[in-house]
Amino acid sequence: MSPLFVMPLNDLNADLETVGGKGMSLAKLANAGLPVPGGFHVTTEAYRQFVTANNLQDSINEALKAVDASQPSTLETASEAIGRLFVQATIPDNIADAIRNAYEAIRPKTADGGPDSMVSVAVRSSATAEDLPDASFAGQQDTYLNISGTDALLEATRKCWASLWTARAIGYRARQGIGAEGVALAVVVQEMVFADAAGIMFTANPINGKRDEAVINAAWGLGEAVVGGAVTPDTITVSKPEGKVIGRETAEKQVMTIRTESGTEEQPVPDHLQNEPVLNDEQAVQLTRYGVEIEELYGMPMDIEWTLVNGEFAIVQARPVTAMPEAPLDWPLPDPKGVYMRTSIADLMPKALSPLFVTLGIPTLRKQMNPLAKRVIGGNPDLGPYYFTDINTYAYMNSKFPSQTWGWIIFRMLPAYPGLIRGLVPFWKNELHPEYQDFVASKKGLSPSQISAVELWHEILELFEAAAYYMDGLMFATMGASAGSEMLLTNAYNKLAKQDGDPEATTLLMGWDNIPVRSEKSLYDIAMWVQENDALEKFILETPTTELVNEKINLSVLSDLGGSKNQWDEFTSRLQTHMDNFGHVIFQLDFAEDLPLDHPEMMLETIKMYLRGEGTDPHERQQASEQKRIETTETMLNRLNGIKLWLFRMALKWGQSLAEVRED
Repeated sequence: MSPLFVMPLNDLNADLETVGGKGMSLAKLANAGLPVPGGFHVTTEAYRQFVTANNLQDSINEALKAVDASQPSTLETASEAIGRLFVQATIPDNIADAIRNAYEAIRPKTADGGPDSMVSVAVRSSATAEDLPDASFAGQQDTYLNISGTDALLEATRKCWASLWTARAIGYRARQGIGAEGVALAVVVQEMVFADAAGIMFTANPINGKRDEAVINAAWGLGEAVVGGAVTPDTITVSKPEGKVIGRETAEKQVMTIRTESGTEEQPVPDHLQNEPVLNDEQAVQLTRYGVEIEELYGMPMDIEWTLVNGEFAIVQARPVTAMPEAPLDWPLPDPKGVYMRTSIADLMPKALSPLFVTLGIPTLRKQMNPLAKRVIGGNPDLGPYYFTDINTYAYMNSKFPSQTWGWIIFRMLPAYPGLIRGLVPFWKNELHPEYQDFVASKKGLSPSQISAVELWHEILELFEAAAYYMDGLMFATMGASAGSEMLLTNAYNKLAKQDGDPEATTLLMGWDNIPVRSEKSLYDIAMWVQENDALEKFILETPTTELVNEKINLSVLSDLGGSKNQWDEFTSRLQTHMDNFGHVIFQLDFAEDLPLDHPEMMLETIKMYLRGEGTDPHERQQASEQKRIETTETMLNRLNGIKLWLFRMALKWGQSLAEVRED
């Protein structure tokens, strides 16, 4: 073997610069005695010599000049141009000979020492900036499976080299700040393992971050179906310290990747294997032992690709996990006997809360719940010190009430419930919402810079107490009732009216012209107006979104396209009107979170989507849903009679009135 262009897979000198990230990892595994299929590396020097011999670098640099990572079309154009260069280039004889000789060396031999049949190999790209703890380039370059013969191997090697310049790889490197001159590609050639089963193993749980659990994904056939997402694999969770399976989800596996004469293809899984576990407990534990050994070798959680053939495991790749969640924290409960749920107002706080909201927002929400309940129902509810609380900065509602609260629930709330169903929505519309709007309006002229710090603090407290009172009332009046009404309508529809072929019950609750839909329509209408101005449309589509929100945007480009400043001013005016109307929509109650108006980039991206002809017309979508709701409603009302009609009509009226209110 030539030490310049090829190296044995387990060569002790296989480093990142010579064999790339994947190759270096496989060499490390092989030298540690792990079951790695044999093979060899085609070094980065072979790639560099190929580029030099064919005078490609200057042409590559020229093709990359027009690349803008935010403009996918420029990435595709550059990739196609460079791809043509590689197709036309010739592999120098000394490199081709080194690869041929290395391939011959791993072919099985007959009794007289001559080469036996052709050996099939997997040919994998291995970049010099790949499988690193701080940058995973997994999937950016290509892999070719079941390659037989020297000609096919040389062609697969050339394709791997070219895949260093796919649009995806170019864009990824550009975003990572890695220049074109600093990258090269090695190729790993390994004996092909025609697996009975294969998959991926994480040596730490990627869902909950637990370092003492390994998670195995397993499917029949070669591993490409799992890596490529073509099949839903089995999922097995193994306790590493105990060495036993603690969780198992056996999927219905529809497809598998198998070997063919010309490569690989996906085929249906045989019926008797579709719902059969791929690995038994003993095999899962054995594989986990390999995972623990690899994790100790690297000193960090690892993402490992494995195969199983004739009952024996092989490791075909291992890389550091770059996006592992933090190890789980201890979650002490405010009341150890509490029953904590992520419901009610907690639905509006899906993420971890800011320290300020934990110390100001949560206590204020809890405090305002008592006077609100007293106003609506009467009596002294006293919902307890942890009705709304936080656990590790996440919002929860505690449904374990003090004993005296149960008296209020039984003797006050339950008797009042029928009247609440009828009266809460009018209470919100006619009293609660107008009161809050008046309060907010009274504060709009207040400037923080014109009052003292003490006055500002008092204003903040007063403002959020009003907001918390309103939000408690909003949840009390609409969210709980709407959830109950939806469940009641669904049951009434399914049991009293629905027949085979009828739409689902959700059809009866869709198609309202609510605030979220009107927000979509507003952006769509802006996009349709822009389309009437060709120059403005081209300018918006071709200008990076981050520049469009910059006040110093270069309008001379718009002028060069035949547009005018007046067009731009009209566009920004329409966008500002949209933000005035919809920019305060919240997705998280925490007041430390930005509002949509703080990030118009998302609005501009939506407008661009519509300009590109993507997405659907929200006017047509809403009208179609509305029409389907009306038609389904009429069909059901005409189908029923007597007591069934009366029950369905009552459930329908309650469910539909609250469905519209809930969205607003």
